[in-house]
Amino acid sequence: MIEAAVHWLLSVLAVPEVGLSSVFLISFISATLLPLGSEPAVFAVIKANPAIFWQVIIVATIGNTLGGVVDYGMGYAAKQAFDRERESYWYRWLQHFGPKTMLLAWLPGIGDPICTLAGWLRMPFWPSVFYMAVGKCLRYIVITWLLLKVPEGVWSKIATFIF
Repeated sequence: MIEAAVHWLLSVLAVPEVGLSSVFLISFISATLLPLGSEPAVFAVIKANPAIFWQVIIVATIGNTLGGVVDYGMGYAAKQAFDRERESYWYRWLQHFGPKTMLLAWLPGIGDPICTLAGWLRMPFWPSVFYMAVGKCLRYIVITWLLLKVPEGVWSKIATFIF
């Protein structure tokens, strides 16, 4: 049943008319603590339609930032559950650098927990969201730009190898 649901979801997200909504949804989900990467979806939509490069980057940034806001909210709500963490390295580091640490929210593995800890520490919300959005947007621009520089023949060889 789960496998059928996953196949259905993937087929819906693959429809060209829902490219931007797919990018938003995947970017949002990947910013939560669930292990999912949004860069392949961003790249695929841009590769299929380079004319909407900036729309895709903006939609992905908004979706990923809103996912980070969810992480922030979870951390904010969980503060009492983790009071003993006040002695940790991360706690002191986040308190020292404040909302600017949200520039690192894009990092795989630690970015989402940083957003959660920022909420837990009750860092100022809007500055945290601003820095989070800047970091995530820069990530999408750089990664997509780098992937677009890969020659077309390489992607064809990869597709041939996979399929």
